[in-house]
Amino acid sequence: MSATTPTIDPLTMRRTIGRFATGVAVVTTLEDGEPHGMTVNSLTSVSLDPPLLLVCLTTGARTTDAVVRAGRFTVNILSDRQEEIAMRFARRGADHFEGLTLTYGDHEVPVVPNALAHLECAVDRQFEAGDHVVVIGRVHRVCDRSGEPLAFLGGRFGDLTERGRQPQLWFA
Repeated sequence: MSATTPTIDPLTMRRTIGRFATGVAVVTTLEDGEPHGMTVNSLTSVSLDPPLLLVCLTTGARTTDAVVRAGRFTVNILSDRQEEIAMRFARRGADHFEGLTLTYGDHEVPVVPNALAHLECAVDRQFEAGDHVVVIGRVHRVCDRSGEPLAFLGGRFGDLTERGRQPQLWFA
């Protein structure tokens, strides 16, 4: 077996992994009084006890650097009516908060108004992985509301709806 990694074209990788439907979130932080934020779809729960989540942030991005330096961030899970917010925070180099009233709620960093959920985290650890920084966050505060999430599949936004039946439990 060869120790070399096969070469996979980045566009092919993006298209292929794009077959996995995800939700859409905006990571926000506050560093030296300045808000930062970016749209992400690489987010997962790591542990319930202690409550940990994982988010992948673009290496070298202002928000990534601010999250690491500030040591805290909020994950804002977007609703199906927040496609414009997702696009706003995905624009590189833009002032993502221009024209938005900063809202904090019970959190110490800005939150996206009307998001389905907010999870305020302290950076537990981070490490580089390819062209991203993987951040493990220890969740300190949460809030959520009912509604439908904004979904992302194949490079496009979409809707995700419940099927209306109870899930089959794998373990009883």
